[in-house]
Amino acid sequence: MADPAPAAKQTTTPYDRSLVEGPIGPAVWKLAWPSMLQNAVAGLQGMVDHVLVGNLIGYTANAAIGVSWQIFLVVIVFMASLFTGQAVLVARFVGASQPDKVNRTVYQAFLTALAMFAVLLAPIGYFASPYLLDLVRAAPEVKAQALPFLRINFTFSLGMMLFFMLSSALRAAGDARTPLRLGVTMTLLNLGLNLVLVPRFGTAGSAMGTVIASSTASAVALYLLFKGKLVIRFQRDMDFRPDWTVIRSLFRFGLPTGVQGIAMNVAGVMLLRYIGSLEHSAAAQAAYAIGYTELFSLITWTSVGLMGAAATVAGQNLGAGHPERAMQGVHAASKIGLRVALAVGLAFIAVPHFLLGLFGATDAAVATIGEELLQYLALSGFFITVALTYTGGLQGTGDTRSPLFITLASQIAVPLGLCALIESIRPLVATDIWLAIVLGHFTRCVLTVLRFRQGRWRQIKVEIEGAHA
Repeated sequence: MADPAPAAKQTTTPYDRSLVEGPIGPAVWKLAWPSMLQNAVAGLQGMVDHVLVGNLIGYTANAAIGVSWQIFLVVIVFMASLFTGQAVLVARFVGASQPDKVNRTVYQAFLTALAMFAVLLAPIGYFASPYLLDLVRAAPEVKAQALPFLRINFTFSLGMMLFFMLSSALRAAGDARTPLRLGVTMTLLNLGLNLVLVPRFGTAGSAMGTVIASSTASAVALYLLFKGKLVIRFQRDMDFRPDWTVIRSLFRFGLPTGVQGIAMNVAGVMLLRYIGSLEHSAAAQAAYAIGYTELFSLITWTSVGLMGAAATVAGQNLGAGHPERAMQGVHAASKIGLRVALAVGLAFIAVPHFLLGLFGATDAAVATIGEELLQYLALSGFFITVALTYTGGLQGTGDTRSPLFITLASQIAVPLGLCALIESIRPLVATDIWLAIVLGHFTRCVLTVLRFRQGRWRQIKVEIEGAHA
């Protein structure tokens, strides 16, 4: 009789092993397309918000939402930095087939998110909102509509934070379809609420729809986790106390990404200050909100989905001992992003007037500035999608510091330095700022690819030994 010992040694796992075994291209696409679609749908929801307020209220409402989101993201991206640390740990432990460590990591991230919301995000965000709007030189008519939008999002942001956290954890574990289903449901609910609330409450109604929808989606996700219906589980026999070893690991890998997110969004806020100094500042802020924040999100949001896929592929394969396969997965993700950037860029060049018109941007000044911006963004899309996918590769393997330094150079020093230099010589015009954005994205792309190709991420160790079981 055959010796049954080899069969007894086989390890069962709840995770999809296609990311670490078999053809890499189809595995990347299987993980990437749900994330890309989810982010594209979320971006579409933001566009619909702008379409509603632009047509019902006017372009000042577009500027108000755009300015508010830029400010809100500066804060919430830092608060969400532990989600990157969570994804690094989860992907590595999934690759090594260690489900207990996966579940423990996600639960500790959940506890940390609750504490950060209660202590920092809600109270500080509410009271700081007026001063933050003054910082970006929001025009008085813009500030009046931005303040309620910003305060509502800060005060009730827990649902959004938990949704991002749980979606990140599931994608890092190889399950991109559950976040897709939850994300599409959230977006459809948000759209339905906004159709009712925006005509009655204006920009505040848009914020109400967002917080209600995100809170509902998060509640559903938590229910599924506690019921054991997902690849990640919160079980009754878990230790529910804070585990400081795990929490420190979350911030060890996550804080550089949080600072990176702050740097990127502070750069956006400072660009808004430069835009606020232009001759037609309100029109330029509206064009920026529509062109960069919304239409360009067709590239950036799908690229963020690819960034998550690249991080998962790289992290799981490094955990499984396949560094070359990790590199191949990131390359495959970047090729998908370039195809998306090409399609969207062609639309920016071919039909800019139509795209801007969807948002009610019929004012001559807004349309002219917006069309110029879209021409620059058609080129910039190629750079940012490659930069983001390779950033995902670095972060997924645990190298979260390099993207921080690259961001400081490319998203702050280059664009803001160029604007400051030009302003010291002559008054700024809108195309100066658009050129600064493109050069910043180009710099980020080159530096990120070079860093990833160095391969120093191969030696990064990820462990949470010493945590109580």
